[in-house]
Amino acid sequence: MDMDMNERAPQTGYADVNGLKMYYEIHGKGGEVPLVLLHGGVVGILMFGPTLPALAESRRVIAPELQGHARTADIDRPLSCEAMADDVAAFLAQLGIAQADVLGYSLGGAAALQLSIRHPEMVRRLVVVSVGIKHTGSFPEVRAEFARMDAASAAPVQQSPLAEMYPDVDWANLFSKLGALLRQEYD
Repeated sequence: MDMDMNERAPQTGYADVNGLKMYYEIHGKGGEVPLVLLHGGVVGILMFGPTLPALAESRRVIAPELQGHARTADIDRPLSCEAMADDVAAFLAQLGIAQADVLGYSLGGAAALQLSIRHPEMVRRLVVVSVGIKHTGSFPEVRAEFARMDAASAAPVQQSPLAEMYPDVDWANLFSKLGALLRQEYD
């Protein structure tokens, strides 16, 4: 049975969270506990592609965009997984959501891990995809690329379809901040 287009359209908005105007989408209506999707670095909600509507067939899916990514503008603070986790916690509290299942990919997975550490009462189930748990766990070639990531690294992206989808992103600033975050040692 096909749903009317109006039923498929997500609820969208911006939430004032810790100095951010955090963009979000809410898809679907099912399930007692919502599923929160946290995207990877550089991209936004669109990275989930057809997976998001498939999940929303039986769940309420909530997808915020993280600091400096996609439709959430950057603010004057470094990127950190801890701050992004606190942003997601404050966002969920604004929505009146006491507990959610959380799936995070890459940078979003690292933020999801921090959400479960810093706000364990808010996370019922946690799925992390493509997340390192130790800085030295990445291949040396990957760490070398992280070491080179800076504002100049954004030049190719500024000419890409991604830049057309998200014209308001300050790509040089985002890559500079991501590079600083990715160079930090962690264990």
